[in-house]
Amino acid sequence: MKTSNTQKVVWITGASSGIGLSLAKRYLDNDWQVLASARTQGALTSLMRVYDKLEFIPFDVADASQVDEVRSTIMTFTDHLDCAVLNAGTCEYLDMSAAEPDWKMMERVMSVNFFGLVNCVEVCLPLLKQADKPHLVGVSSQAVQAAFPQAQAYGASKAAIRYFLDSLRIDLTPFNIDVTCLLPGFVDTPLTKKNTFPMPFLMSAEDAAKRMFDALDARPDEYAFPKRLSAVLWFGRHFPKMWRSMLAPKHQDKS
Repeated sequence: MKTSNTQKVVWITGASSGIGLSLAKRYLDNDWQVLASARTQGALTSLMRVYDKLEFIPFDVADASQVDEVRSTIMTFTDHLDCAVLNAGTCEYLDMSAAEPDWKMMERVMSVNFFGLVNCVEVCLPLLKQADKPHLVGVSSQAVQAAFPQAQAYGASKAAIRYFLDSLRIDLTPFNIDVTCLLPGFVDTPLTKKNTFPMPFLMSAEDAAKRMFDALDARPDEYAFPKRLSAVLWFGRHFPKMWRSMLAPKHQDKS
């Protein structure tokens, strides 16, 4: 059964774990109809037993051939989307110390993080245009604020998201679609649990989701958090040589 025109509807990608899952809970607790997408249900399975306003729509965002099918599935539940939170993402690191660095990794990360988000915009844009006050939200990262070692693929993909949304915001103005770019810092998720380096100001997925949900009410163009990390990265951006000397591995003399 389709939702009524008065029911607020949000589509969240990357919703089976981490930030996406916590965001789904946050929207559900605020009486939104939530359409949740990921490759598999994951932790959404138990959540669906509790909330009757939650629907799962499988989607591998990197697979452009699924775009029309996913949109058609969404339209079986609703004629509009009030909000789309495009959160799906992945992360791999480029090890330049390896004899043969895995350059193919660059394409894998970009296909999910950037082109995956573009595919999601193609899915949801027609449905956003049917809402009274539509809101398109994309998740970038604080990693775009300053360079990090081994983060070439992840940082570049998230920077591409930021620019894409900045440009899209201009082109969607005639349609009254607000566009927000979220830049979270380090969040404790299954993805970041693989990290072997210090993650300053690490926050829980629940805390990140609360900050996002609260901030989105004002529909900012951009929201970066936590502010303490923003301040550190401001230093890295404005004093790049000092930043590099702090983060770069020491030179190994091979003579």
